[in-house]
Amino acid sequence: MRPLSLGVLAGVLAWLVTGCGGGGENTVTVYAAASLSEAFEDLADEYEAANPDVDVRLNFAGSARLASQISAGARADVFASANGATMNRVAAEGITVAPPVVFARNRLALVVPVDNPGNVAELTDLSDDSLVLAACAPEVPCGALARAVLNDAGVEAEPDTEETSVRAVLTKVTLSEADAGLVYATDVAAGGGKVASVPLGPQIRFNDYPVAAISDRAVAADFVDFLLGPNGQGILWHHGFDSP
Repeated sequence: MRPLSLGVLAGVLAWLVTGCGGGGENTVTVYAAASLSEAFEDLADEYEAANPDVDVRLNFAGSARLASQISAGARADVFASANGATMNRVAAEGITVAPPVVFARNRLALVVPVDNPGNVAELTDLSDDSLVLAACAPEVPCGALARAVLNDAGVEAEPDTEETSVRAVLTKVTLSEADAGLVYATDVAAGGGKVASVPLGPQIRFNDYPVAAISDRAVAADFVDFLLGPNGQGILWHHGFDSP
């Protein structure tokens, strides 16, 4: 017997946590990109208020990690990814029960600790090798977007630390373990008064966020409809996401 890979082990552990079939009849298990954390906490509260008999279970991580868990057998009901490429890999495996739909957009942002010890004033400053730059790993949506923006600007900057989720990058900056980090615009607000945003200039790129039902349970489709509806879109807008 071949040993289980790390991805399969992660999927098995996630399956044990969430249980068979994504949860009981009165639960909906949602796997969502880390950058959606605060928005989806509020979405879950709103959905539960409108559906008192339903419990929303949220699992946040980098989109690539969540996709690997789902591919390995984790029983999610809904998957919300931070980019189309990651969602397309899951859909290509025949795991989604309906075509993915874009429900929100986000854009890249450059953040620094609030006291800006590296004196970062613009994107080109990241070419300074003395700066500690944090970014997502290339396979993570925010990492792919960061590299595209740096390439567009002609900035030669290699991240000193590559993280598995955008929130891990934000944490590095809030703790002043990095002089700068490439995150999403919505993460600037999540950082509160611990980070400051540096303008990217014309180098602006957006990520589309797709969602799809993974299970054929009625509650999965209903949660997706709620996300796409006016109440769900209003909550996302409040957290800084753009409409698709």
